[in-house]
Amino acid sequence: MTRLATVVAVLLFFLVSISSSATGTRDLIGDVLRLPSEASRFFGAGDGGADQQEDGTVGTRWAVLIAGSNGYWNYRHQADICHAYQLLKKGGLKDENIVVFMYDDIAYNEENPRRGVIINSPHGDDVYKGVPKDYTGEDVTVNNFFAAILGNKTAITGGSGKVVDSGPNDHIFIYYSDHGGPGVLGMPTSPYIYADRLIEVLKKKHAAGTYQSLVFYLEACESGSIFEGLLPEGLNIFATTASNAEESSWGTYCPGEYPSPPPEYETCLGDLYSVAWMEDSDIHNLKSETLHQQYELVKSRTASDNSAYGSHVMQYGDIGLSKNNLFVYMGTNPANDNYTFMPQNFFRPSSKAINQRDADLVHFWDKFRKAPEGSPRKAQAQKEFLEAMSHRMHIDESMKLIGKLLFGIKKGPEVLSAVRPAGQPLVDDWDCLKTMVRSFETYCGSLSQYGMKHMRSLANICNAGMTKEQMAEASAQACVNVPSGRWSSLHRGFSA
Repeated sequence: MTRLATVVAVLLFFLVSISSSATGTRDLIGDVLRLPSEASRFFGAGDGGADQQEDGTVGTRWAVLIAGSNGYWNYRHQADICHAYQLLKKGGLKDENIVVFMYDDIAYNEENPRRGVIINSPHGDDVYKGVPKDYTGEDVTVNNFFAAILGNKTAITGGSGKVVDSGPNDHIFIYYSDHGGPGVLGMPTSPYIYADRLIEVLKKKHAAGTYQSLVFYLEACESGSIFEGLLPEGLNIFATTASNAEESSWGTYCPGEYPSPPPEYETCLGDLYSVAWMEDSDIHNLKSETLHQQYELVKSRTASDNSAYGSHVMQYGDIGLSKNNLFVYMGTNPANDNYTFMPQNFFRPSSKAINQRDADLVHFWDKFRKAPEGSPRKAQAQKEFLEAMSHRMHIDESMKLIGKLLFGIKKGPEVLSAVRPAGQPLVDDWDCLKTMVRSFETYCGSLSQYGMKHMRSLANICNAGMTKEQMAEASAQACVNVPSGRWSSLHRGFSA
């Protein structure tokens, strides 16, 4: 037997012995052993099957990070985004491949006790330093966000002009943090992001053939409604959300919690789901942790084993992608090479968390509580708190009255609060929903970040077949007076 024949025989014997001894764990397509070119997946290597280059992936990693709010009381959203940037930067992503949207009114805000510094946890480092300010202020718009995802530079207005100029072998990570509601995500400018348009953009990106896989992490109330019944399989997109389609997400590291922010802070520093995935990613070698493993860990931490202070993290789209390692999308910090993923969740959940929609009240109240008696600061905090409460009561009562005017005193509340079966989208006609939003806001003032909770009621009005004329008439009757505070103002335009 020649030397070549001997080598071939030994190799065949090795492959046969592996296939027969690893039946419980082998990765087969049918009963066919993977070809040598697919050996990395057979042996469980960390890129989920991409042809390996030196860093373990093919193509380029891209990221889009967006904080959809402004105002110091929403500190946590920009803190989340800045933290995500630092994580990706340490993972090896280049600034030219990370697109950042943030209003940028927090770091140097007069309320910030550490000027020029943003932290995302009580003992955390500054996460603001070095963050690219691609789109800030009034340039944080829906159209710029969509154009950046699509790589459409000509559709961009203002900002750096940076877009996701990706190719067919590239991997994209999108992370959004802000307030939301059924079928909608907030923005610091008008209009807001509606689920139907976002899904259209993702489908268009897929049709262009400009990515291999895309992962979307979404922090917002009712964030599951953005994908439920809308994101199909087959787009090579894996999405996880901070909550299901019917519940709030939660702020964390808030005044009065344990652990609390430093005493000079009067606001929540982070969001429960967001902090969970980032603090996990911060300390592990992401070549050894899959998307699914992180999903399970984050789900456990965000639920907090207590339905009163937690939400149900969900997953949508091509669930099979979750076997990919996080490294494919986020890279990994070389300092963590010896820290492989542990399935036990050693992060202790907060003893308490704050409903996203109440975090502004927590800020105003803590500010009021700490301010000296008789001081202008105390008076201002009281004014802000009362304005926010007045707006909430106005929105809630107006919506209830509209329901009764349209459907009757008994049936109105039932129609507005109805929830469709799981797997169905929020509404059949998204244009109708946006029309109803504009009708409501024309007569009743802005929904604002709090009022997004009523999107399901407006969707149900559409699903019940009501016309825009009927909605306009009911809104005009319900809203004789509108609060004069900033929350109800339409100076930024309609939400839809």
